[in-house]
Amino acid sequence: MAKKSKKQQSGGTPATVVLTDAGVAFTVHSYEHDPSHPSYGEEAAEAMGVSPERVFKTLVADVDGALVVAVVPVAGSLDLKALATAVGGKRAAMADPAAAERTTGYVRGGISPLGQRKRLRTVLDSSAAAHATICVSAGRRGLEVELSPDDLAKLTDAVCAPVGRA
Repeated sequence: MAKKSKKQQSGGTPATVVLTDAGVAFTVHSYEHDPSHPSYGEEAAEAMGVSPERVFKTLVADVDGALVVAVVPVAGSLDLKALATAVGGKRAAMADPAAAERTTGYVRGGISPLGQRKRLRTVLDSSAAAHATICVSAGRRGLEVELSPDDLAKLTDAVCAPVGRA
């Protein structure tokens, strides 16, 4: 098990540590997670009072045998065919949840595109560019981080492509 940094020990997550270390402007939003809510992303948008078009979910997919992260608005869904195309693959399917958790180091509903245990190739839905800031998971259920889509793309080396469906 990796040793936690002082920042993580004081309540930060690997995602917020990455943001702090990079000197990127961000805002943390926390809310009480309701385990009975049917959608982690919609719950986050409702709890924060933010439009679901600005709250993005982090999904892990398997593209031709390799895990890939897709960051899409909670207001829609992931277009698996578009994701495969965006990374030069042929076939995409949602990853096994246990494999996604093991590889990223985060639990389902709290997977962040930032600070993953194993850095995965990332695709950010192009709709993010329409917003000054977007919200993504900060690494645990009930914790979101708001930042510019450009900073997110830069920190994750993301490809920006239309991979979300309304």
